[in-house]
Amino acid sequence: MTEDVAGTGEVARGRARLEPPDLSEKGGLKGGVPQRSDERLFMQLLAFGDCADTRAVARHLHAAEIEGALYEDVNDPRGIAVVTLTVAPEAFVTRVRPVITSGPLRSLKFKPDYTMLGRTYSLGYEPDLRDALVDRPRRTVLNPAWPWAIWYPLRRNGRFAQLPADEQRTILAEHGSLGMTFGAADYAHDIRLACHGLDRDDNDFVIGLIGKELFPLSALVQVMRKTQQTSLYLDRLGPFFIGRAIWQSGNSDQRS
Repeated sequence: MTEDVAGTGEVARGRARLEPPDLSEKGGLKGGVPQRSDERLFMQLLAFGDCADTRAVARHLHAAEIEGALYEDVNDPRGIAVVTLTVAPEAFVTRVRPVITSGPLRSLKFKPDYTMLGRTYSLGYEPDLRDALVDRPRRTVLNPAWPWAIWYPLRRNGRFAQLPADEQRTILAEHGSLGMTFGAADYAHDIRLACHGLDRDDNDFVIGLIGKELFPLSALVQVMRKTQQTSLYLDRLGPFFIGRAIWQSGNSDQRS
C-alpha cells in the first residue's frame, strides 16, 4: 500500500512538470508582434425535410435573434438547412437547440446525415488573425450578395499526415491558390472549418463555398478535383448540401 501511494505521488509530480500544450491560434506579425488568439468561430449546419413554409421558419429564427442563415435545399423541394455561428459553442445547446425544437421547426423531419459542425483555425501567417478567425467567415456567411452555398465535409487519408511539412505546404498552396483566384473574381468565397472529433463520421474538415451564383461554386469543386490534395489524399468527400439563402441574420430583406 505504501509503495502504491509513493508511486502515485511520483506520477503526480511528473505530470506537474509537464508543460501544457499551446492551443492558441497563431497569425503573422502585426505591428512587429506575433499574433495569438484563443477565440474561434464555430459553425453548425442542421438540415430538415418536409418544410412547407420556409418563411415561417425565417420569421422564427429572426424573432429568436439567432445568428446565421436559412437555406432552401436545391435537391429537396421541401428541404431546408439552418447554419448558425457563435464564438461560444455552448450556445448550440443553450440557444440554438431550444429554437430548433420549437415553433415551425419542431415538426420537421431531421436529416442527421447532413449535420456539420466545425471551428475556424489559423495557418500561422494571417496578417489579421481576428479577421481571419471570426470577422471574415461571419461576413461571408451573412453577406446578402452571396446567397448560394455548397457545404460538405471531407476526410484526408493517413498518407497526407506522413508527408514532410514542406510537401504538405506545397500541396495545400496549390489548393489554396485556386480558391484565391475564384475569390478575387467574386466567383466563390470559402469557409474552412476543422471538425476533428466533432463529426459523427470522423471527418477532418467542413468546407463552405459561398457566392452570388451557383455555377462558379460547382466549377470550383470541379477544378479542385484535379489538385493533389483531392485526387491523391482524400478518403471521403460529402455528402453535399446545396442551397440558396432566403434569410440571413442582420439582413431584413427576404428573397422570393
